[in-house]
Amino acid sequence: MPLKENQYINREISWLQFNARVLQEAEDPSVPLLERLRFIGIFSNNLDEFFKVRYSRVQQIAMAGKQGKSMLQGYEASELLERITSIVIRQQSRSFKVINSIFKEFKAHNIHVIREDEVNSFQADFLSTYFVEKISPILMVYMLDNIDSFPHLKDSAVYLAVKLVLDSDKKRSENIQEKDKKIYALIEIPVSIDRFVVLPIGADGKQYVMFLDDVIRYNMDTLFNILNYSSVSAHMIKITRDAQLDIDSDFKKSFIDKISKSVQNRKKGNPVRFVYDKNIDTDTLKFLLQKMNIQESDSIIPGGRYHNRKDYMKFPSLGHDELTFNAMKPLSIKGLDLKGSILEKIAQKDYLLHTPYQSFSYVVKFLREVAIDPKVISIKITIYRLSKMSHIISALVNAAKNGKEVTVQIELQARFDEANNIMFAKKLQREGVRVVFGVPGLKVHCKTCLIERLEQKKIVRYGFISTGNFNESTAKIYTDFTLFTSHAGILKDLHKVFNFFDINYKVPTYKHLLVSPHYNRPKINELINQEIKKAKDGEPARIRIKVNSLSDLNLIDRLYKASETGVKVDLIIRGICCLIPGVKGMSENIRVISVVDRFLEHPRLYIFGTDKNPKIYISSADWMVRNMDRRVEVSCPIYDTEIQNEILDTFEICWKDNVKAREITNDQSNTYVKNTKETPKIRSQQMLYTYYNDQLKQ
Repeated sequence: MPLKENQYINREISWLQFNARVLQEAEDPSVPLLERLRFIGIFSNNLDEFFKVRYSRVQQIAMAGKQGKSMLQGYEASELLERITSIVIRQQSRSFKVINSIFKEFKAHNIHVIREDEVNSFQADFLSTYFVEKISPILMVYMLDNIDSFPHLKDSAVYLAVKLVLDSDKKRSENIQEKDKKIYALIEIPVSIDRFVVLPIGADGKQYVMFLDDVIRYNMDTLFNILNYSSVSAHMIKITRDAQLDIDSDFKKSFIDKISKSVQNRKKGNPVRFVYDKNIDTDTLKFLLQKMNIQESDSIIPGGRYHNRKDYMKFPSLGHDELTFNAMKPLSIKGLDLKGSILEKIAQKDYLLHTPYQSFSYVVKFLREVAIDPKVISIKITIYRLSKMSHIISALVNAAKNGKEVTVQIELQARFDEANNIMFAKKLQREGVRVVFGVPGLKVHCKTCLIERLEQKKIVRYGFISTGNFNESTAKIYTDFTLFTSHAGILKDLHKVFNFFDINYKVPTYKHLLVSPHYNRPKINELINQEIKKAKDGEPARIRIKVNSLSDLNLIDRLYKASETGVKVDLIIRGICCLIPGVKGMSENIRVISVVDRFLEHPRLYIFGTDKNPKIYISSADWMVRNMDRRVEVSCPIYDTEIQNEILDTFEICWKDNVKAREITNDQSNTYVKNTKETPKIRSQQMLYTYYNDQLKQ
């Protein structure tokens, strides 16, 4: 299908609209107040990563002089950069209003976020002492008039740009000329101290909080007491740098050394965004832009008083549990006891884990069990992202010390987790674990584990395949599926995947798994074509997909074709969606929703056919070109009837959400799914927790 006008939504614009849905959560008065503030933090963190990766890519296309319309879904690169900047400025303006509203509402709960000019006498002594003892010893202050070159500003660090106007007597005494009456400085806000300083509760019984930035502002006289100045102003600035890795081609270096060097070089990446306090003095801004060699063509965005608002995710709760989400204690999996042997249970049937509704402890328990099981001879696992304090790594080291043959495929190019993965890779190597660094030219993004156990002189395999990372921290807030299985056919295929990491010049064949980059795309096309044929033959035909992102134009075209022939297509897409639904003659049988709520929707789920005889896969692969063609991904079929029904139930619960679901349409308005008074409210994440809790009672 040739490219047509209005056939696709631009990927970058679609991503910004996903982040707008995150901002909607911050605006939603039904969301607890502290959680609203934390959604602002998520919104801000998302935006930082967007500029580091996506914006920088478009900027490179523009700088190279490429036209880019085909690769940028109808936009010229320079035109898209302007469009992005315009959207971001509007969203930032919305976010400032939300923050101000939240801080006003805090007052009703006796929480007051104050500035340096609102400090009372009781708080003054505390702030002065706190500054001298905690902040001043680690503060980096750059006097810009006294250094030869402008300091290199760290990516995503925040700085106070300070202007000091010297006292007139001081100027005369040192014969300072009129043009030199101003001194500029930069103060780097330290990250080793909490961004929010909780002040002692005073006689009024109110709780006061200050930004670390404002504590520094309050202590300007202490900081610059050697200068005789008449006035001082301090406004925040921030640089975001290109985060693309430029991997050294020196064949003499090991891959881990190349990635380590590239991660270090990232700190020197070109600026892609300059954000400043919109109230900064014009002369200060002009001075900074000139010294930093930032051009008007660069992304220069006026912001609020505070940057790095991702820190709002760590705003202290101050004992106000009523201002946070109600706790959802992770549930057990029906029939699978954490106190018993998981391998014994899996030998009898498959089990499905759905985090965070159910406990991620099952994954850790599985690895802990096999680490000490004398019959287990080998463990193979793929790792993409890990928790900073990983129980997974501990279990694998434990297994190696117990004589197991442990192989870990760890992806060193997991964006923004490179340093963490390098650290774990070196630790595993020191402990005798065999560490594999993937396939040349491909990221290994699949989430799999394979165990070989000697039973009655035969090798028996067990394992699990997941849609998400083996990360204890994110498993508390990301929804994901993990299938525990002893299915011989599936695990034989998984064994071939691990062999492919070692012998990647041979492409294996698989009977059960769909493995990128060789088989995922053709098999998905085949499954879509089967539904198209059903529709043409007058049979019921249906496709249901739940993924994080849908941007692969070839797959979108296949879905358009399915719609044209009468296939009902239901899509739950959390983030990027380049498909335009509901267009007569192209996509009138396609509907797309996006659910954004307290948990991050993360499973990849493919369902082809009706409920009578469905073909169901859980997968690590989104429907993006990179997942289909440039990564090792695994899509796993679900054969167990009970688990099939469970997955169908969870999809339908999410599909019927009329509280946190938004309609995805061409106008990108993020309109909430409408419900009537007769329709009961369905908040899918709450209902899913109830669904699994009810299972345990049956």
